[in-house]
Amino acid sequence: MASADPRSADTQAAPLRDAATVVLARDSDDGIEVFLQRRVKQMAFAGGMTVFPGGGVDPRDSDADLAWTGPEPSWWAHQFSTSVELAQALVCAAVRETFEECGVLLASAGEDFPDPSSLRADRDALVDKSISFADFLRARQLTLRADLLRPLAHWITPVNEKRRYDTRFFLAAVPAGQEPDDSTSEAEVARWAGAQGALDAWSAGKHFLLPPTWAQLTEVARFATVDELLAAQRTIEAIEPSVSAGKGLAGLAFQRSDDYFAGLGEQLPPEITL
Repeated sequence: MASADPRSADTQAAPLRDAATVVLARDSDDGIEVFLQRRVKQMAFAGGMTVFPGGGVDPRDSDADLAWTGPEPSWWAHQFSTSVELAQALVCAAVRETFEECGVLLASAGEDFPDPSSLRADRDALVDKSISFADFLRARQLTLRADLLRPLAHWITPVNEKRRYDTRFFLAAVPAGQEPDDSTSEAEVARWAGAQGALDAWSAGKHFLLPPTWAQLTEVARFATVDELLAAQRTIEAIEPSVSAGKGLAGLAFQRSDDYFAGLGEQLPPEITL
């Protein structure tokens, strides 16, 4: 969706930074669960919000010298309407950020997945950017498992935000034997939650979801099993909410925004100033 720029003619919108977010999913007796994090309030972007693991692309994520299993970067480029180079960087960022933020590693040696807890030093080095993700994979003789990911959505931060991201969302099931953790300084709470339960808790004012997170939870909640969720075919179109000046979050308009605000009700925190 095209966005209407509410800023004055002499004010530039903040530049966009490419980012990747991963919706980790698993089956439960109550339907599909997803791994969610509530960001610490001190975070400059989406502080205090409930989100999925993810983050910005590192320029080194486009390093082509790595082992890769699954759809090639050209396939991802077509799915996300971008260049082959950026598509590779986005997939690498998705796998890297998932490992950094919750310890799930979508990379293997053949069909054998390493124990992520044995790679704690590597994880810390990735977080402090002392090594690149490609360097890590090569050193450990690991193959990036693009076959474990699925394209889900594409959202662009509205023009009135000081920090803006061009974010591609991915789906993934957690490899057998791995379990996401809460060992990140960026989140104060990290846990599995039913997709529908997370939406219900948001409507009840128990936590806060920005529109992209709400939209992905709504999509996941449509399915009964992770296999069905992963198998669904999607056409990915960029969604950039339009903005009405002076109205904050309530001034955003996007696909199904009426449903979002109906569920939100009177729960809008006064500090939210999107």
